[in-house]
Amino acid sequence: MYKYYKPGIVKFALNCWPPFWGAGIKILEISDDFRFVKMRLKLRWWNKNANRTQYGGSIFSMTDPTYALMLMGILGEKYFVWDKEADINFIKPGSSDLFAEFVISEETITSIQHATASGDKVFPEFVVNVVDEGGEVVSRVRRVLYVRKKPKYRQEP
Repeated sequence: MYKYYKPGIVKFALNCWPPFWGAGIKILEISDDFRFVKMRLKLRWWNKNANRTQYGGSIFSMTDPTYALMLMGILGEKYFVWDKEADINFIKPGSSDLFAEFVISEETITSIQHATASGDKVFPEFVVNVVDEGGEVVSRVRRVLYVRKKPKYRQEP
């Protein structure tokens, strides 16, 4: 699988994936090194809530696989990467298209690699702001991942 795990392929596949496509979620950009992703949630008549603003479930869905998929691309096949925990803080209604930018720093990557070298698991935490067209924060999403090196790649203590 990792032979085909390239940013362009991931972007194309997720933009065609029914849960994203149907919700109006689109990946606008993935950096060549998987360290940056920009997404948009389009406001459509079928993804509005009763108040005619962005449906909260769609906002949450936009952030669902992103950090895990980024780390899978960065760390490669030597690691297990799973979403473990998440919560969302709705700050204001989203009455336009919404955007989110996901970033993973080199420092975070190094920390994960160091902490998992001998097989320990680590639970890195990421926070992403979802903003409206004016750049105002609509929601803040916290995601916790599970990362562990696969047994055959672990260093012996």
